[in-house]
Amino acid sequence: MHVIKKLTLLLAWGAALPALAGSDKLLLTGGVTQLEGAAGGGLTPWAVIAGYGTRDQIGANAFYTGVWSQDYGLATGGVAVGLWDRLELSYARQRFNTRDVGGALGLGNGFAFNQDVFGVKLRVLGNAVLEQDSWLPQIAIGVQHKRNDQGAVLRAIGAKDDHGTDFYVSATKLFLAQSVLANATLRQTKANQLGILGFGGDKRDGYSTQFETSLAYLVRKDLAVGVEYRSKPDNLKIAREDDWYDFFVAYQPIKNVSVTLAYAHLGNIVIKDNQRAPYLSLQVGF
Repeated sequence: MHVIKKLTLLLAWGAALPALAGSDKLLLTGGVTQLEGAAGGGLTPWAVIAGYGTRDQIGANAFYTGVWSQDYGLATGGVAVGLWDRLELSYARQRFNTRDVGGALGLGNGFAFNQDVFGVKLRVLGNAVLEQDSWLPQIAIGVQHKRNDQGAVLRAIGAKDDHGTDFYVSATKLFLAQSVLANATLRQTKANQLGILGFGGDKRDGYSTQFETSLAYLVRKDLAVGVEYRSKPDNLKIAREDDWYDFFVAYQPIKNVSVTLAYAHLGNIVIKDNQRAPYLSLQVGF
């Protein structure tokens, strides 16, 4: 309900400012929404700005994503506003359900970690769509501040903090003639499993640099397929943390709606190995 209320306010704002609200970008060039609320792929942010507004317009998205592995469930929803194709402001709420694993750990079946993610992204260079005659990618810098609601449990498993901030830089290049989009992201982070298991740990407490990448092929203007990879720090003694990767299909039947289906390989999560998960995300906006 909180997310729906925010989207309603954004749409009302757009209706009140017809000279600013708009959606003149090409289909799928604004990306979808990643798990932490930024515009991009499912796992990693891209340098693109949320929504379909151009440099004279404001755009906005709302999204809901479900990820279901053999032993865990993750639900995340949120909103993002793109201002003049330059600045992106985002918010996401994540809920990680431990199901029966919570009972095995003494937390109770269905024990959940909730996390709020507040994001800011700024495009600093290039334009992925318009600058087709240049090899220069679109480049953006971003910040994601995360706050987890289970501080006592996180400290018990070895995490140092229940809140933390990620810093990243993304470079995105769209080759329209070849129907290919490539993205690379470098992230400075202390987050364990995106922050769901806290920040820093009894094995390592400092920031580490992680690499993320996406490669997508536009089958047609409303359909894209691709792969993603995200490396992750390994800070906790209680369980190793593996890198993630996925295979995805993104479909946009109309400009205001997109659906993303993916199959993600998540590796070890706490006491369960070889976690693999279908991924479904719905995005609406302008």
